[in-house]
Amino acid sequence: MIDQEYLRVTEVFHSIQGESTWTGLPCTFIRLTGCPLRCVWCDTEYSFHGGEKVSLDGILRQVDGFGCRLVEITGGEPLIQPNAYRLATELLERGFTVLVETSGSIDVGPLDPRAHKIMDLKCPGSGEESKNLWSNLDHLTDRDEVKFVLKDRVDYDWACSMVRDRGLDRRVIEGTLGAILFSPVSGELELSALSEWILKDNLPVRLQIQLHKLIWNPNARGV
Repeated sequence: MIDQEYLRVTEVFHSIQGESTWTGLPCTFIRLTGCPLRCVWCDTEYSFHGGEKVSLDGILRQVDGFGCRLVEITGGEPLIQPNAYRLATELLERGFTVLVETSGSIDVGPLDPRAHKIMDLKCPGSGEESKNLWSNLDHLTDRDEVKFVLKDRVDYDWACSMVRDRGLDRRVIEGTLGAILFSPVSGELELSALSEWILKDNLPVRLQIQLHKLIWNPNARGV
């Protein structure tokens, strides 16, 4: 149990942002420990347990040391630690641009509205579809992004129906949502196939690849 002034942290590192509309930019990552989900394709299982108990001030000092103004709070699922909300606000107050990558299973309502939410809606192929907290969609603004990680055609068709049935396509067109990201599970779904489906259906989505896995070893940590 983490007390009032601390978070449990797996790693803090400086890298190239590999996902979202912020892809390609230098970014400092704060990877918090713990996640209540067990997606079958997860590539950060090492963040489920362990980590180091670090004070908020200690985390802020580490981030300051990299001299980068773009910061992402990620996990695991960062929002299972209540102080993650406070961390986002503390970073924003210091003038950082803050991205928060979340599974969509935890209430994003308490997040500082200045943060950019990157919310992952879980497709059937993840094994965690039932964990989606649909009320989170009500908290999304034009600062925020929705991500679908797709394992196969079933996931793609499901994501398409969610985009349309939940009105995400209209929100992108109207400018009330930043972006919809379609990301293939590495080794499970070919980029060419996903690209062809998107083009055929004329979807207002952004094809996303994990750029950091092209730069470094796909299994490397701290990148």
